[in-house]
Amino acid sequence: MNKDLAHLVDEARRTGTIAGLPRQHWIDGRRLPSASGGRMETIDPGTGKAFTSVAAGDASDVDLAIGAARTALSGPWGSMVPAERGRLLARISALIRAHADRLAVAEALHAGKRLVEAQGDVGGAVRAFEYYAGACDKFQGSSIPLGPDYVSYTRHEPIGVVGQIVPWNYPISTLVRGLAPALAAGCTIVAKPADQTPLTALMLGEILAEAGLPSGVFNVVTGTGTEVGAPLVAHPGIDHITFTGSVTTGISVMQNAAPHVTRLALELGGKSPVIVLADADLDIAIEGVLGAIFENAGQICSAGSRLILERRIHAGFVAKLVERTRALRVGHGLRAVDMGPVNSPAQLARIGGFVERARARGAEVLCGGRSAVDPETGLGWFHEPTILDGLTPDDEAVQCEIFGPVLCVQIADTVEHAIALANGTDYALAAGIYTRDLSHAHRIAERLDAGQVYINEFFAGGIETPFGGNRASGFGRAKGLEALASFSKLKCITARL
Repeated sequence: MNKDLAHLVDEARRTGTIAGLPRQHWIDGRRLPSASGGRMETIDPGTGKAFTSVAAGDASDVDLAIGAARTALSGPWGSMVPAERGRLLARISALIRAHADRLAVAEALHAGKRLVEAQGDVGGAVRAFEYYAGACDKFQGSSIPLGPDYVSYTRHEPIGVVGQIVPWNYPISTLVRGLAPALAAGCTIVAKPADQTPLTALMLGEILAEAGLPSGVFNVVTGTGTEVGAPLVAHPGIDHITFTGSVTTGISVMQNAAPHVTRLALELGGKSPVIVLADADLDIAIEGVLGAIFENAGQICSAGSRLILERRIHAGFVAKLVERTRALRVGHGLRAVDMGPVNSPAQLARIGGFVERARARGAEVLCGGRSAVDPETGLGWFHEPTILDGLTPDDEAVQCEIFGPVLCVQIADTVEHAIALANGTDYALAAGIYTRDLSHAHRIAERLDAGQVYINEFFAGGIETPFGGNRASGFGRAKGLEALASFSKLKCITARL
């Protein structure tokens, strides 16, 4: 741990916060209070205590931010050539790296993440801006051969003002994976971070301004979904919405955006299966399964929350997995622990409810199964790493997204059975396969309904690989070059010579 990071961690552990955190909206290149004067607390899930407060916005703040974003489209930003946009994004990447320690500690505090996870997320933000910096001047149209009497070509134009609604589980990661390609495409942005995790979005406002991003191109309005999210989605000045969250809220977003025919990209969660076949390297598979469900306390849309095992390896694999799970250390993310807290008391109660109902139906709780506190302080919102076995395919715990550190074990008699179980929920976000037979793995991958399939490493890939879901998991793709298409309008121009 470097000196600066160690100082920030020490400050946070001694005082519960770090000095100089942003407390106001970021609109039109400056900090602004809410028009109403409202405030809302930001709470550290690892202690359950508020450590700062930020502006609580409403529709008037949304109007102001969208106005700034629309004006910026016709300013210097709108005339900036792609190569210069690329240089600007590269400067942003370098500045995020320079501020990485501070961003990581702030992320750990408001999201409850382990510091190493927060550092990884900030590092991913650095890489995302680096990646899309290189894409700005390569996002080109094509020529269409219509014969000697015509010239026909396509061009990509910015979609306009993007409304970005960011979840609390990956605040900086989810923001940047939409923000960076939107900027690369030439759009302007109004971001609404989750009310629980507003800080890193606000911190990025100043970083982007320091890099030279013109005022109004990136705006952040903090507040609740009702007071800020709903007015943002329904606003006629928004051209595109990216939303990550629950299916229920995603449906509401679609309904509220429909009157203005606003374009959408939705990521709505998952119940992702991890298939472990008998010929897999079982030690590698166990490590992969542990990370797939217990990273970020299971609060990941694509978490590998269902483990599908061939029957002949079930007993031995589960025994080793339970042993490893029981050894995981739970505690505040700024200490050396293996799993941090869940986001809120409401989320803790939701997780506990799923486990208790499963227990009442006769499921085996192989380990965990209870809420907990930080063993050092007696504070915070924690749930023990939990494994459930003996579940039927239609069980609530198998079918519903729990969004916590709860793994549901399913047994497959054949590979065909495993594929059927994997496809047996309404969600289709991600899936994992562990096997030594790569030819077999690719054939299975073709038959899995999922936006991404990981083979022998869950969460494999990075900003270069497209990410998104099918069916109840939503539509549209983040990351990769495909993300640029979400933020552009394709125009075809054809001339008779």
